[in-house]
Amino acid sequence: MKETWEKINKEIRICVSKEPVLSEFFEQSVLNHASLDESLAFILAKLLSEPSATVEILKDIFLEVFCKDKKILEATERDLLAVLERDSACNELHLPLLYFKGFHALQIHRVAHWLWTQNRKSLALYLQNRTSCICGADIHPAAQLGSGIMLDHATGLVIGETSVVGNNVSILQSVTLGGTGKQEGDRHPKIGHWVLISAGAKILGNITIGDGAKVGAGSVVLKDVPAHTTVAGVPAISVGKPSSQQPAAEMDHDFEIK
Repeated sequence: MKETWEKINKEIRICVSKEPVLSEFFEQSVLNHASLDESLAFILAKLLSEPSATVEILKDIFLEVFCKDKKILEATERDLLAVLERDSACNELHLPLLYFKGFHALQIHRVAHWLWTQNRKSLALYLQNRTSCICGADIHPAAQLGSGIMLDHATGLVIGETSVVGNNVSILQSVTLGGTGKQEGDRHPKIGHWVLISAGAKILGNITIGDGAKVGAGSVVLKDVPAHTTVAGVPAISVGKPSSQQPAAEMDHDFEIK
């Protein structure tokens, strides 16, 4: 964590020298803070703030949660590194921290999920609603998300209440992890590790997407997908296997129908 924070500070100092007109923004967001958790709490609070919930109020909430559950910041660091490694538009650590709303939505969800588990459901739902309005990503606070996740762009993303997402997953814009009707209980998808879900894919129902699977863009998945299998189409069918065991890391959205 310390090394990551030092790298971010170094990058930001270079940004200040190159674009002094934004020096106040860089100082408020990063340089005035002693640690990644303080910086992140401020950035998220400023993003969501409104007259009835000021930056200071929200920042204190985020810092409280970060203090009580250290695993959240560990996941945050892995998320940062995931974006740096997988997103061709990202070549520095400060970029997702400051600018990527998919990263922001994911970190707010981590806090909302913790609040949900502590039966502070009104506050959790408030954060969900604000995030949906500001970031265009709607993730239910009860959904369970692993670490090392990249939500690329995230616009139009919907993740339902009983969804479970494993570690090191890459999810693009307009993806839905949803239910199939009005049934209650466990009704949303279970996503394994290292899965790649391409833009516009809809995965519906209490089904399992196995480790290392790949879901093609625009697909509608209604049945279980075995591990290390590529599916595509409406409804989705198997069209082969990913070119690697970790398609989420490769970010290769192409496939050959076999």
